[in-house]
Amino acid sequence: MARLEPSDDRRDTDRLMAALVAVGALAFAASPLLSPGFNGFTPGQFPVPQTDPPVQPAGYAFAIWGPIYLWLIAGAVFGLVRRDADPAWRAMRPPLLLSLAVGAAWIPVANLSPVWATALIWVMLAGAILALMRAGPSDRPWMRSPVAFYAGWLTAASCVALGMVLAGHGILDMQIAALAMIALALAIALAVLALRPDAPEFAVSVIWALAGIIAANAAPLNLAVVTLAAAGIVLLIWQAWRGAARDY
Repeated sequence: MARLEPSDDRRDTDRLMAALVAVGALAFAASPLLSPGFNGFTPGQFPVPQTDPPVQPAGYAFAIWGPIYLWLIAGAVFGLVRRDADPAWRAMRPPLLLSLAVGAAWIPVANLSPVWATALIWVMLAGAILALMRAGPSDRPWMRSPVAFYAGWLTAASCVALGMVLAGHGILDMQIAALAMIALALAIALAVLALRPDAPEFAVSVIWALAGIIAANAAPLNLAVVTLAAAGIVLLIWQAWRGAARDY
């Protein structure tokens, strides 16, 4: 049997990674259908019950997972069919695959242990942000945009989960946890946008989460949380506009 040249080996590896990412995206999207589902951590999952925690967005905000799943699948399938051995896609695939693989197993873990689920969602976030940092300038609607949209929501979701764990274990008061985690999400989001000003989709999903937090804290009014979230939206719009102006 003739030995494959290194370039052939590289192409085969790229095609395998493209296929794995597509499978990972499909498994991730199918996970709510193959498990009992997840409607948020329940108060009884914590030593200090978390009833209406101010860090958690209104329920409607979680509908964003539908567009995230569809966009990730579309991008992964495009990458498999049209860019399976394209070097421009190579660097982002391993961290994205890690994030998707962990995400496919996340719901069963979340139903059992908020602490482990929080640890895993931060792994998902790290993989998604690294994939975004490595995404090239080509094929924007299929490569950079879906990953940015996904990473932005994970930025908010990971901070929400951490805030609930901190308050649920009595480490922080619920109000302090909410303010601290909103500030942390904003710090991460602004840093990512500073590094990738060409990814306004990231800002859009973080803004969606902050709007959900405002809605959840509007009645009765939690002035501190609403003010911080609203200020965060203004900052993110400004940062995204600056990035878009440079990008175009």
